Order: sequence, then structure tokens, then C-alpha cells
Amino acid sequence: MSDAKESELIEESEVETNLGLTKALDTYRKLIEKKDGVEELSEKQQEGLEKRIKEIEEREVVEKIEEHDPIEIPCVNEKITIGPPTLTRFEKARIMGARALQLSLGAPPFIPIPKTARISLDISMEELEQRVIPITIRRELPNGDYQNIPIDYFEK
Repeated sequence: MSDAKESELIEESEVETNLGLTKALDTYRKLIEKKDGVEELSEKQQEGLEKRIKEIEEREVVEKIEEHDPIEIPCVNEKITIGPPTLTRFEKARIMGARALQLSLGAPPFIPIPKTARISLDISMEELEQRVIPITIRRELPNGDYQNIPIDYFEK
């Protein structure tokens, strides 16, 4: 690619960024001016607004996030470091649903079937309460780091 075309592409991307920033700052200015109602801003308020806008314009724009290789965070002394120490309602639902499906497809139950159980979901709930299902929960952080937690480590 020639140098002229490269410089045009760079200038176009800078213009697009500046247009977006300009539009955002105009919207910010309008919101601040409307906030005070009918009265116009005093000189001191106008100076404060211009100072905040200048601070926003001077901020560094992060364009690229550095690559991060996900690592496993170990469970030291059965301690859960990611998330709450109990199973979340979403984790419970996922475990019970998967186990109920297994039971309905003919998998053997890990506990004696309770007399009150009518459907496979009742059996899976009881198995989950007794913590007999051999399953590990993986909790992930936004940066990709994760922790594999055996079901025995969770509080009941």
C-alpha cells in the first residue's frame, strides 16, 4: 500500500474518533446545561464545564487490550476465591437440570429414590442437597482466569 493511501486511512480513523468524541462532548454539554433548567450557566459554572470537557478530551484512549493467558486459581484449603461460598441459583439450576436429564435417560441414581419423588427433578434436587453428585463447578473471571471448585467445597 502506498504511503498516501496509508496516511488517508490514518486521517479518516482519527476524524471518525474525533467526530465520536465531539458528539459525546456536545451531548454532555447539553445535559449539563439542561440540568440547571431555564437559567443559563454562570461564568463560574461555564468555566467548570469547560474544564471538565478539556479533561475528557485529554484522556488517553485505550485501543488495544493486551493478551492474557487464562490461568487456574487453585482452591487452597478448600477456599473459594471467585464468587460466593454457596452455589448460585444459576449453578443449582444447571446442575439439577443436567442431572434430571441423565436420570430421565436411564442413569442410575446416587441415592435411594425418596418416596416423595415423583419426577427425575425431585431426585436430582435431593442428590444436590446431599452433595453426592460428582461434579466440579468452573467459575471464570472477566480476564479469563478461572477456578474449578468441587461441589463438596460449597456451603449448604
